[in-house]
Amino acid sequence: MSAATVSPVRLTWLHLRYQFLETVRIPIAVLGNLLFPALSMFFFVVPQEQVARNPVVATMAVAGLGLFAVMSASLFTYGLGVAEDRQLPFDPFVRSLPAGPGPRMVARIGNGAIFSLFGLVPLVLIGWLFTDARVTAVQLVAGVGTILVASVPFVLLGMAVGYSLSAKAALPVVQVVLFPLAFGGGLFLPPTMFPAWLDAVSLATPTRAARDVLVDALTGVGAPGTAWPVLLGWTALFAALAVAAYRRDEGRRFR
Repeated sequence: MSAATVSPVRLTWLHLRYQFLETVRIPIAVLGNLLFPALSMFFFVVPQEQVARNPVVATMAVAGLGLFAVMSASLFTYGLGVAEDRQLPFDPFVRSLPAGPGPRMVARIGNGAIFSLFGLVPLVLIGWLFTDARVTAVQLVAGVGTILVASVPFVLLGMAVGYSLSAKAALPVVQVVLFPLAFGGGLFLPPTMFPAWLDAVSLATPTRAARDVLVDALTGVGAPGTAWPVLLGWTALFAALAVAAYRRDEGRRFR
């Protein structure tokens, strides 16, 4: 069967299945994404009665740690994973096939979404069993949809890092980017505890925008009017960086 007769949907599905199987064959890669946010929930939220016994605050805490889990999975999966893939001889062969980069990149985003959802499961269960965090079925569906949309800029940022740097360089860069963005975005501490200058800076970050729209979906607490424009603006910027990094890497390694 020639490449021209294979639909983009089928090609995307093939890449998605391959990438999923490749990831689950390394169990620690999956377990790490499941355990870190769950342990953070147990250590930093559940013991604090004033947080765990307040339904709105507890729900916000679950939302923040859930977003951190998705952000971490996205940056490490793509920032480090793409950089490691580029070092394999099979990678330039796949990229030189006539199918083009579209199906593979869409599959990467889909694979990241799947493992992001896996990472949310233990976190949601802990919040439900050990805190007073509560949402309706409609809010839960809205929250899942929102967190998947909010993960896109971090997937694109991870791709930009992965296609720009080697695996050894990508790991520290991802770590340096991850934690300041998470803290500055209010994922560890509620933004109400920030001084005025830090709150103003926080509002311009993609993590704060993603947190605000997620909290709005789960609790009904209104997000600032800047949240969606900021999130979409960073998404566009990271998309441009990812495309530029991909093309630059392709031009360096093969024609």
